[in-house]
This record gives sequence, structure tokens and C-alpha cells, in this order.
Amino acid sequence: MAPKVVETLLAWRDDASESDVNLVFPNGAGRVQNYSNIYNRIFKPMLVANSITKASGEAKFGIHALRHAAASLFIEQGWNPKKIQTFLGHASITMTMDTYGHLFETPEEDVSLFEKLESDLMAA
Repeated sequence: MAPKVVETLLAWRDDASESDVNLVFPNGAGRVQNYSNIYNRIFKPMLVANSITKASGEAKFGIHALRHAAASLFIEQGWNPKKIQTFLGHASITMTMDTYGHLFETPEEDVSLFEKLESDLMAA
């Protein structure tokens, strides 16, 4: 994690409800939050309040969309696919590439790769 994220989470944990296992975001009883509680009480109202909704007024995204957004940003920043696999906890690089492989493709890079290949072949 980025140093600023670690610093912020540690500060938040110091102010959070007491937890036997040092949770950063415990529920009111100091235990692990459950997904529906976080989604219905925090995430969904946040999206609705910021007009990130479908035409029906429902929240446009689930929490899992944050994971995909993060992976997309890692790829855009030039992270190595193996590092992304490890960070996301995928069992294999195949899963990472099957899910996000299309985001690694850049037409401009393809052209330059083929130009280099052609140049190297012609020089041989």
C-alpha cells in the first residue's frame, strides 16, 4: 500500500471502535463488518447522494467495482501483470489476464513492436 494510505488507515484505526483483532473498520460490536451492512448503510447511500445512479435511481455500482477500478489503474500505471496478480490475490496469472488482459493492449505500442520486429528481421 502507498505510505499515505497506511498512515491514514493506522490513524483511523486508532479512532475506530475497540476490536480484539485490531480491525480498521469494525462494526459497532468490534467485529468484522458484513458486506450488506457496508453496502446498504455506507456505499449505496454515498453513490445515490452523488448521483452515481442508474435511470431507476438505484446505485450504479457494487463495491466489487472498486476492485476492477483499482486493477485498471494499476495497468494504466504500467504495473507488471504478475504484481497485479499477487496484489489482487488471483491464484494464477491466467485469471488475471483473462479478466484484465484486454486493458494491457495499446494499439500504438503494437505498431512500434511490429516496426521493431520488421527492422530486426531486415537487419538479420
